[in-house]
Amino acid sequence: MIALSDNKPKVSLCTLGCKVNQYESQAIAEDFERLGFSLSSFDEKCDVYVINTCTVTGESDKKSRQMIRRARKNGGEDALVIAIGCFTQAQKDDIAKITELDAAFGNSDKSQVAQFACDILKDRDTAKFCNKICDISKFSEYDRMSITHSERTRAFVKIVDGCENKCTYCIIPSVRGKIRSRDLDDIIKELSVLADAGYKEVVLTGIETAAYGKDLCGCNLAQLLKEADKVKGIERIRLGSLEPTVIKDELVRALASMKRAVPHFHLSLQSGSDSVLRGMKRKYNTKQFFDAITKLKEHIPDVTFTTDIIVGFPGESEEAFAETCDFVKKCGFLYVHIFPYSKRKGTPAADFPDQLTESVKKERAAKLKEVMLETRNEVLKSFDGKETTVIFGEKNSDGFFAGHTPHYIEVFLPKESDRDLSSEMCRCRLHYQKDENGHGYMVCDII
Repeated sequence: MIALSDNKPKVSLCTLGCKVNQYESQAIAEDFERLGFSLSSFDEKCDVYVINTCTVTGESDKKSRQMIRRARKNGGEDALVIAIGCFTQAQKDDIAKITELDAAFGNSDKSQVAQFACDILKDRDTAKFCNKICDISKFSEYDRMSITHSERTRAFVKIVDGCENKCTYCIIPSVRGKIRSRDLDDIIKELSVLADAGYKEVVLTGIETAAYGKDLCGCNLAQLLKEADKVKGIERIRLGSLEPTVIKDELVRALASMKRAVPHFHLSLQSGSDSVLRGMKRKYNTKQFFDAITKLKEHIPDVTFTTDIIVGFPGESEEAFAETCDFVKKCGFLYVHIFPYSKRKGTPAADFPDQLTESVKKERAAKLKEVMLETRNEVLKSFDGKETTVIFGEKNSDGFFAGHTPHYIEVFLPKESDRDLSSEMCRCRLHYQKDENGHGYMVCDII
């Protein structure tokens, strides 16, 4: 981001982690702009730095600390350095020990960050650390935030916060709190604003997207989708990560009847072994997961799927890992996000016996990636020669325009094209190709 004016105070935001964090950072950035700040690069000297942190893995914690230190180094002693989000919430009792920080917010009241920074700059006490982290377990109201634009070709729209699952490996429910759904009318209003700003694709997302409406009276995800489908100007409605248990008749009927729902779903798997799923305390087994995929395939032509898988969970045997590899082949995922298990203090799995070594986790991650690439190739080949729409982003460093189809297939347009296609949606024909390593990818021609 480039500063708008040299005589305005400068702020820079660093966002780590999930799509929800990306949405929240965008909302906070717009708050700063309304207060007269200019947005600047994180590597520039700024008046304020905001780090929206993540704690999903040990590596996320490390990265959060690194970016806090980097902000202080870039801004010097006069800069105001604020950390917010999941890492700070998890470290609420020890956060003041991070000497580079001036203030910390957790996962509540993020909508107040910009005003807080503005007030502090007017009357700052540099000697006093300000801890604004609340007890998230007692926080029951949705922290209202909104956006009017996005730096991406598709806009993330947060619809729900919190998670009440009891997965044995995950720290997120303890740092995000209870389910807190956003008012339906507020969501539809934001979608209309984004449509008027020219955005053709939106991603409805949350910490547990499928839980939308659980705390509301007379509203659920299926009803939200029906209302979102009526917003003029939005051409694609995509959902964030879903638990397979939510794929029930009402939701499938709603999706199948929509004009703008995309034929792609990210269903969270985590393991293809029933024994590992039981250890994780997931709410489904592999049969239920595959039944969800089958149900969607029956109602939505050419639907594609992506997923997340953790390898090296405590007690995962070679046989269990082999089951995961076989299940990935059976499901035919377009892409699999692979994560080596990361021990998180305070979770049940951290104290499980039979913890696997880092080398075993790394080896299994590499093996599963090869399996995933094989299934990805098969999915991509099935779209060879087909016509579809592509929403393009900006040119990449190699001079190609890249974009995504409704099925979430990334495609590249040869750099011979002189037309500026940034943020345009074009009708294209897809062509399957392979790189020097035999990995498939898609190019396209504009029709």
